[in-house]
Amino acid sequence: MASAWQSVLSLHQRIVDNGDKRTDPWLLVYSPVPVSVIFLGYLGVVWAGPRLMKHREPVDLKAFLIVYNFAMVGLSAYMFHEFLVTSWLSNYSYLCQPVDYSTSPLAMRMANVCWWFFFSKVIELIDTVFFILRKKNNQLTFLHVYHHATMIFNWWSGVKYVAGGQSFFIGMVNTFVHVVMYSYYGLAALGPHMQKYLWWKRYLTSLQLVQFVMFIIHTGYNLFADCNYPDAMNMVVCAYCLTLIILFSNFYYQSYLNKKKQK
Repeated sequence: MASAWQSVLSLHQRIVDNGDKRTDPWLLVYSPVPVSVIFLGYLGVVWAGPRLMKHREPVDLKAFLIVYNFAMVGLSAYMFHEFLVTSWLSNYSYLCQPVDYSTSPLAMRMANVCWWFFFSKVIELIDTVFFILRKKNNQLTFLHVYHHATMIFNWWSGVKYVAGGQSFFIGMVNTFVHVVMYSYYGLAALGPHMQKYLWWKRYLTSLQLVQFVMFIIHTGYNLFADCNYPDAMNMVVCAYCLTLIILFSNFYYQSYLNKKKQK
């Protein structure tokens, strides 16, 4: 038992020692322990929340949802701007871009927006809490929980080890998609009278699928290119995006194509 614990401590030490020293002092970055606690707490909420709400009335969160969703639109737009402008000013390559580990203003600006992108994934865990409080348990799908729970680990790793470089492309595209997505949620939160203007929901799912295909092509190219960027990161991204393509494709089929057949 003592030997196993020593192995865990040794692994933890290697994880924290090999990170990007620029981002180590930032909130939640130095050690994997805080994000692991958040992850376990999130799973606990997913398990216990619906049970605690079973005999309670749904909570009216309309005003809060409007503010939250449009605040997320603003945060996503800010991050998109930072990814786009910083990569442009830094002359980033869209095909092969190593990480700039220097403390130059542009390198730190890119690292900073990578941290904000990671932290936005922590904030987005609140989406699940809203579903639970509103008793929208049908939306607590495996896809929803899997995507939210794993993204915090993926981008913790990104900020810990590769805060910049070609990872900027994922952040830039995803923040653009989230501007569209949270705009949809914000408009939907305004009330049923907005439904006639929200006919484009299925196209939002299509946009999400397109981004995952773009990520696989982008990282797949870098796996075989002579690029000073960790192949392990590229392989993780490719594998992860493949799982999301499968899950989102199934959601698209069940939500739009299969329902259309049934009608």
